[in-house]
Amino acid sequence: MEDAAPYIAHRPRRADGIRNYDAMLAAARKAFETAGADASLEDIAAQAGVAIGTLYRHFPTRAALVEATTRDGLASLISYADEVRASLPPFEALRSWMGQAIQHFSTFRGLVSILTRSMYDDGTPSHAACAAMHGSGARLLRAAQDAGQVRADLTPDELFDLLTGAAWVRENSPAGPDGSVRFLELILAGVSTRGAGSAESA
Repeated sequence: MEDAAPYIAHRPRRADGIRNYDAMLAAARKAFETAGADASLEDIAAQAGVAIGTLYRHFPTRAALVEATTRDGLASLISYADEVRASLPPFEALRSWMGQAIQHFSTFRGLVSILTRSMYDDGTPSHAACAAMHGSGARLLRAAQDAGQVRADLTPDELFDLLTGAAWVRENSPAGPDGSVRFLELILAGVSTRGAGSAESA
């Protein structure tokens, strides 16, 4: 049941609809974290205590359900960019935000691929949120570049590629989250203009 146009699910207003909607989101988050992005929609409906038709009525595509379950995380990531830009020096702000972005991109198995597609496909439900997140990271990058702390030729698209690569490492590395921490430090050492070891001391 894939639609050509993006569908953004909105929380209903009736009390019974709200209960069903919240139950489906809670079940979806748990299922995605356990089984990844390909978790059974039938199982999600069953765990939420609703019929599969009810699930599809609220979320006609898998992408719409993923968008709804990750919407708050993307919004928090955008807000976090504003927070660190106002409170930290440019390089530290970028570094801190990148760490948060990597964690969000790897919330569950398969999410990084979904977000990558959403970033570049305006027909996906998460495209607008991903584009806004991309913009927030780009502003942090420009601030660090303007301060002379990050190489000037690094583009926002390349920054996004680095983040998705680090998220893939976090998702798949036998070392778990520790693997992505090391990977992020290597990325920072590669893009920083502040000298060897600067990422370690940031």
